[in-house]
Amino acid sequence: MENQLPLFYGLSILTAAIAFAFAAYLYLWVKKQRTVNQRIVEVSQLIKEGANTFMRREYKILAIFAGVVVILILLFLPSPIWSGDAIQNVEMALAYLAGTVLSAIAGKIGIMVATLSNSRAAEGAQQGIKPAFLIGFRGGAVMGLLVVGCSLLGVAAVLMIVGDSSILLGFSFGASSLALFAKAGGGICTKAADVSADLTEKVELGIAEDDPRNPAVIADNVGDNVGDVAGMGADLFDSNVAAMASALVIAQSLSGGEFANISMVFCYAILGLFSSIIGIATARIGKHGSPTKALNSSTYVTTAVFLVLTALATVLFDGFSWRIWIAAATGLLVGVIIGITTDYFTDDSKPIVQRVAHASRSGPAFTVLSGVSYGFISALPAMVGIAVSALIAYQVCAPMGDGYAIFGISMSAVGMLSIVGMIISNDAYGPIVDNARGLAEMGGLGEETIRVADELDSAGNTVKAVTKGFSISAAGLTVISLLGAFMSEVNDALAAAGQPLIIGFDIMSPTVFFGILIGASIPAVFSAMLILGVDRNAQRMVAEIHRQFNSIAGLKEGKPGVKPEYDKCIDIATVGSLRELIPAGLMTIIATIIVGFMGGPLAIGGFLLGNIVSGLLLALFMSNAGGLWDNSKKYVESGHEGGKGSKAHKAAVIGDTVGDPFKDTAGPSINTQITVVSLVASLLSAAFVAFSLFG
Repeated sequence: MENQLPLFYGLSILTAAIAFAFAAYLYLWVKKQRTVNQRIVEVSQLIKEGANTFMRREYKILAIFAGVVVILILLFLPSPIWSGDAIQNVEMALAYLAGTVLSAIAGKIGIMVATLSNSRAAEGAQQGIKPAFLIGFRGGAVMGLLVVGCSLLGVAAVLMIVGDSSILLGFSFGASSLALFAKAGGGICTKAADVSADLTEKVELGIAEDDPRNPAVIADNVGDNVGDVAGMGADLFDSNVAAMASALVIAQSLSGGEFANISMVFCYAILGLFSSIIGIATARIGKHGSPTKALNSSTYVTTAVFLVLTALATVLFDGFSWRIWIAAATGLLVGVIIGITTDYFTDDSKPIVQRVAHASRSGPAFTVLSGVSYGFISALPAMVGIAVSALIAYQVCAPMGDGYAIFGISMSAVGMLSIVGMIISNDAYGPIVDNARGLAEMGGLGEETIRVADELDSAGNTVKAVTKGFSISAAGLTVISLLGAFMSEVNDALAAAGQPLIIGFDIMSPTVFFGILIGASIPAVFSAMLILGVDRNAQRMVAEIHRQFNSIAGLKEGKPGVKPEYDKCIDIATVGSLRELIPAGLMTIIATIIVGFMGGPLAIGGFLLGNIVSGLLLALFMSNAGGLWDNSKKYVESGHEGGKGSKAHKAAVIGDTVGDPFKDTAGPSINTQITVVSLVASLLSAAFVAFSLFG
């Protein structure tokens, strides 16, 4: 069979170049849109400066962390440098560094585009929903195209240069470790400011959202960018790289001199990015259209194009299997179904959100109780979807031979993440229009413009919940395949040591069960540490807001020329979140290492299993419950259940402040945490085989 791999390396580079060129066109289109309101320009500049300051400080801390890890990898991975092949250690260290740098670039690009787009979307809302939507969506699409282009280019370059897929685990670990800290730090920053702003302006003072008198409003908008844009970009870059890396590790172990499986992974990734380009290019909305429908229809177009193109590729190329295509198609279709069910629980035009809004009339306790309950129920369809997708992929591909069942699951994850360019575009749209809504309020653009911006923002909240469900579910399939990659790496080490190979993890084994119990508890502790970080920072910021309202004469009354000290709140959000940034992430890595050296590979298998199940449940629950509370608040603010200032409104705001750290800090960080511990386990598999207390 002819080796088609060089063709797909070339096509990967070409497709990434096309994505970069299209992103450049969209960036220049957004930049050309006018900004004439001086107040909006001034506030937008404050947001941009605050976001860049945060990123600069965060990346300095993460550069130190990455530097320490690079040295450790160079010395010890994949084997101690003094006892193995030193070249492999250098390759692994450089791959880790490349993953870290590209993940950081993904976040930086997001900040640059989002802070350019927000002011233009605010002024576009004066002309109606269509121009504002296009500015917000195309701004998000720049990030989507660049992030996926970078991940495809990075993975192809590493494998093309090194030729060893296990080195990709180092590249993926670089991406995921930076994403873990970026998402956690950005999430703490954004939600500390958001919670503080909401509680003081809506519950205590009864002033409008994003009222310029509130010192926390700029910090809130800065947080949207560093958490929901930069952190999310790094997070989805990591998810895409991890899905490809795990599939390629398994594909290479199956190749036996043939490269059809590796070629198929690249082919599907290439066609996924190409489909996203088509979906983005065809995104449209009517003069009085629904932004939610426009975003969802673009996703459906991308999905249909991908399915058709991959079916054609399966016909055209030698060695491509229809069974693998079915696995990938199943992953993608289940992802879309998960998105639709998430939409049912989080869209304010659907009954669940309206029921929670109605419950708010009876007080905040009922808002929280109903939201928590529906949040837990909402996790079931996604968990079932992940289970069904993994089961179908396993059963369809198992007849192909040993190892193909796990490869099928990994390709199901690649399929689910194939349209990640569109997913990021939709996700980045959310914080851009959220900022635009705040800028419209602070720029005094009038009630109609604010109403249009609110409609765009509500769609952003709904679609963000959908994309989070999509990405968390994809992470679930990815880490199941990473479990397969871990077994592959462990068995290589066991074979070299002359020990029996692992064929599965028996949950009745005390060693495996020990790992399951510890692994299941880690996501809960990790979430608690992040939410407590939000809590501590929000308390500091609320105290600062009170100080300013009490000490700055004329601020509360809104006297002309009297401005709050925005920079104090930005500084609290930045410094506080960076202080909380490292402990939660380090805890997960250290716990994995301790369990590995105590119980060996079997304990780690159990640890990963417990971590996956518990983490997915918590991540889905928190993301959906948070989106549900946010849109319940918006539903009340649009005039239902008593409208703004009513008892229901104050209760809904409290529900939203509980949901904020759920949906934007802990929830989406958990899937990165699961990926990180899976990669740490794979990278240290040989060490766990060589030494463990009870393994």
